[in-house]
Amino acid sequence: MYENKTEEIPVRTVLACVDTGEFDAEISIAELSELAKTASAEVVAEVIQKRPSFDSATCMGAGRLEELKEQIQMLDAELVIFDHELTGVQVRNIEKILDVRVIDRTTLILDIFAQRARTKEGKLQVELAQQKYRLPRLVGMGTSLSRLGGGIGTRGPGETKLETDRRHIRRRIEYLDDELEELKKHRDFSRSRRKKDGVLCAAIVGYTNVGKSTLLNALTDAGVLAENKLFATLDITSRSIELPDGRSVMLIDTVGLIRRLPHDLVEAFKSTLEEAANADIILNVHDISSPECAEQAKVTEKLLSELGCDGIPKINVFNKSDKALNPETFFQDENNVMISAKHHSGFDRLLECIMKNLPETAKRMKLLIPYENTAFIARIRQEGKIFSEEYTENGTAIDALVDVKLIKDAEKYHLT
Repeated sequence: MYENKTEEIPVRTVLACVDTGEFDAEISIAELSELAKTASAEVVAEVIQKRPSFDSATCMGAGRLEELKEQIQMLDAELVIFDHELTGVQVRNIEKILDVRVIDRTTLILDIFAQRARTKEGKLQVELAQQKYRLPRLVGMGTSLSRLGGGIGTRGPGETKLETDRRHIRRRIEYLDDELEELKKHRDFSRSRRKKDGVLCAAIVGYTNVGKSTLLNALTDAGVLAENKLFATLDITSRSIELPDGRSVMLIDTVGLIRRLPHDLVEAFKSTLEEAANADIILNVHDISSPECAEQAKVTEKLLSELGCDGIPKINVFNKSDKALNPETFFQDENNVMISAKHHSGFDRLLECIMKNLPETAKRMKLLIPYENTAFIARIRQEGKIFSEEYTENGTAIDALVDVKLIKDAEKYHLT
């Protein structure tokens, strides 16, 4: 007996981009190529056309599309991915000319999320984004909907009915909104419970594929999938670690960010991304080995600002220092740390930085408490943590993590 596993055959794909000067087309199409590979596509060609504006009917000029059609036939390509959002009419018109399947950047990203979603909430969020994206594109999509479910840009974790109409999609969107609202209530309850219990939270954020999950695994042995792919991890993972000063902090891994992240996806995952807005501290992870590090940092900062994270302490964690060309030129201060999550280097400095930037909820102290005040030891034990306890001639000597409410009373017993 043996299991016969059939590998997914990569789809031969051509990437297309219209360069209007709105963004760096070369960088954007390189990122689109990585996205396509993540979705199991084999990129066989990249095409960029400079134009003052997009063609309203076909995005790219009709003459250039005819040239692209010849190229597609010569390369035996099966799919074209445009590095822009296309309307349903544009998709239909382009497919008529090229005679192959056509999708856009947003559809590709949604497809990757559909592949990666594992939890109920993740699957609901992806489907909600997909349905909201499809709704205004029903007119003009023609036979495109009949292809849903079979390849890149067509996968979905929830809805399986292929032929759908506006009423069905709207009804489905309402259902998904209701389901996610219930899950949001549960998440809000868990969040408020953590606050009430004094649990400190650190949100790990950053561009996709900068090593967030690798960092979480290295610090906590969380066992989160960590691959050299975009959006390797989609669902939130939380793990607790103990800092050198004895305090515990909950590390929360969040979904990776990317340039021009589809609006519907941002909206669908807002409850997930809100973990950053409600954290006590944000670990903003960057890939220092990437030539796009500075640009990616701007994208992340912009999205964090939109989520209302401006007032939260942030630590810039520059990962992959083992691959950096000139790491010695990097300036480290209390808010900048260089690490290699893969090689577990720089962690002492990172933990020290986290301790300094977290709000003071407890303080590690060595105390000598007279025997007539042993009730105070019980209060410390209840509110904090006792690491060691020794009975001496003059009282009980303890090494303890003292809750902020008790620090003032504990000062009189402080051993200098």
